[in-house]
Amino acid sequence: MDNQIFSNSWIKWAVFTSFTALSLFLLVKVGTDLKTFNRAGDEIPSNTITVTGTGEVFASPDVASFSFSIVENANTVAEAQKVATDKNNKAIEFLKSKGIDPKDIQTTDYNVNPRYEYKPCTSTSCPSSSLPVGFTVSQTTSVKVRDISIAGDLLSGVGKIGASNLSGLSFKIDDDQVLKGEAREKAIANAKTKAQILAKQLGVSLGKVTNYNEDNAPIPMMYSSKAESFGMGGAAPMVSPQVEVGQNKITVNVSVTYKIN
Repeated sequence: MDNQIFSNSWIKWAVFTSFTALSLFLLVKVGTDLKTFNRAGDEIPSNTITVTGTGEVFASPDVASFSFSIVENANTVAEAQKVATDKNNKAIEFLKSKGIDPKDIQTTDYNVNPRYEYKPCTSTSCPSSSLPVGFTVSQTTSVKVRDISIAGDLLSGVGKIGASNLSGLSFKIDDDQVLKGEAREKAIANAKTKAQILAKQLGVSLGKVTNYNEDNAPIPMMYSSKAESFGMGGAAPMVSPQVEVGQNKITVNVSVTYKIN
């Protein structure tokens, strides 16, 4: 009987000791995990404020670009290709003669398509039909102009040679990294000023920056001619359009998060 009582007491003591040890282990582990979790920085939110800032820089562009197309119709593909190729080659030679580097001239599109003539339904022929009558060849070329002062002459020149579509004359700054840096500096200063004002109003002080995001948006200037054509009127004299370059605006927007004390 005494042995049975002793055995039961020992079992209870062993269970109690094991339970106590397990509880202490779990308590220590949770405390350690919380410390590690806290050191991770982002998991436990801290007191912060987030502000945005904008910086703008204006500068005159130093590069222009435009594209032109040669479109020719003929009874056969070979005939249409020959006429289109001759005109396109003349246009390219003209551009090179004006100092355009070959690396700044690029063919961006080339298409050969059949042409059809629509035959409506008549009293003697029904239903309506589309009959092949030839082929159309089109070639589009893009041009980068590093001397903006001759952009107007280039437009009228390729137009006189036979370009049927002139489009997309735009101006940009070839290397704008320095300007982006200036705009970024202004944006960050703008954000910091906002943060300081907000902190003062809230009665807190600014700590270190905990997060930063940025997006920049260069705004190119587009050119649209008021002329009906660029010397493509047959006997009409070649007239160079007046091209106004203006200024480009480089904008940088930032978002800055500060820790507050």
